[in-house]
Amino acid sequence: MVLDKLGSALKSGIKKISNAIFVDKKLIDGIIKDIQKSLIEADVNIELVFALSQKIKKLAYDETIKGIDKKEQLVKLIHDEITLLLGKEKQLKLPKKASLMFLGLYGAGKTTTIAKLGFYYAKRGRKVALLGLDTQRPAAMDQLEQLAKQTNLQAFIDKKEKDPLKIIKQYSKDLEKYDLVLIDTAGRDGLNKELIKEIEKLDKRLKPDYRILVMPADVGQTAKTQAEEFQKALSIDGVIVTRMDGTSKGGGALTACAETKAPVFFIGVGEQIHEIETFNPESFIQRLLGMGDLQALLEHVKSATDEKQTKRIEERLQEGKFTLLDLYSQLEQMNKMGSMDKLIGMIPGMSAAKVPKNVLAKQESKMKHWKNAISSMTEDEIENPEILEKQTSRIQRVSKGSGTTTTEIRELLKQYKMLKEMMGMQSGLAEGKIDQKMMQKMAKKFRGKVKF
Repeated sequence: MVLDKLGSALKSGIKKISNAIFVDKKLIDGIIKDIQKSLIEADVNIELVFALSQKIKKLAYDETIKGIDKKEQLVKLIHDEITLLLGKEKQLKLPKKASLMFLGLYGAGKTTTIAKLGFYYAKRGRKVALLGLDTQRPAAMDQLEQLAKQTNLQAFIDKKEKDPLKIIKQYSKDLEKYDLVLIDTAGRDGLNKELIKEIEKLDKRLKPDYRILVMPADVGQTAKTQAEEFQKALSIDGVIVTRMDGTSKGGGALTACAETKAPVFFIGVGEQIHEIETFNPESFIQRLLGMGDLQALLEHVKSATDEKQTKRIEERLQEGKFTLLDLYSQLEQMNKMGSMDKLIGMIPGMSAAKVPKNVLAKQESKMKHWKNAISSMTEDEIENPEILEKQTSRIQRVSKGSGTTTTEIRELLKQYKMLKEMMGMQSGLAEGKIDQKMMQKMAKKFRGKVKF
């Protein structure tokens, strides 16, 4: 979870206010000190931190507000002011045919972000093309080509041509076949006259619908200067902040963008290709406060899962068929969604459950072992797992081939058998063959036994 310390401080402060009998000076000073420390560690501008502290003090020391009303108003104030620091939500609303030009300095993660965003929109029905115009960085074209293959997107590149305008001319007719074109441009160590001149030429030729600045979260407050410089020189429309998962300075980058009135459209939250989220300050704060973020969870599910594969499994379930191969497919899709720790943080109500990290790690390890075991089975064993139970020599062979224990394989078979039986009962229910007594029996039988 990004900005863990800030989230912990905010949750702790709100809990102290809610549980306090009296809201006195000692309590408020302690809460403000904790919030100040966490905001400064997140690299938020000290002046913004001081302004927030003064607002909390003013409301807390207001003698005209008493008891519960004061506590409720303080909680609301902290929530609203932190949200305000992050700026207002602004969605990237794309026309039917759109082009986005991406700008940024070296090391910002621009090329990777373009592929992530292309994958994101392709999952939502867009016909996406990636256009490589970074002729400065030697590996830029190769990287875009590799990422395009990884995401099944079309990339238009020319590794020999050094003039971006000629590349545009070369592919102009091809690009007309796509309804979303994402354009990778050259970066520099700093925003110099050479870079501005090059981007201005591209902007004039391409006339993109959006000019988007890509910045890494670890630049912290420096994001303000960077956003202002690009805004002044090239009139950017918004920002994507990358590497939010790998730094404690993310708060500084987000609040700096809010100060410059440059809206943050997306944030990068991991290394996997689907780990990019639309940025909604309200939802972001809710996750920090342990209230989950259902919107982000749904985005992860949408980006990480294969719709065709999911539909196929649904059809097989309706037919009463369920093999270890189907189970393997489900585990694959769960793995693509990221760590359980991250996903649980997005589920409303679950983040407060404080599931021990060692339990999550154990469950992830178990699924990995199960996947390895299934990969080591023959086609006949995958389709008819019952033969494994009848011939223990098969279990021993699979165990050795997959680096798992025979106990783990037996547990996998037990879970598979239980799920298959449950699905058979559900099929009977759909056909009206199961009465209320049978339903009670089913609930009693499976209660606490399915451990997915």
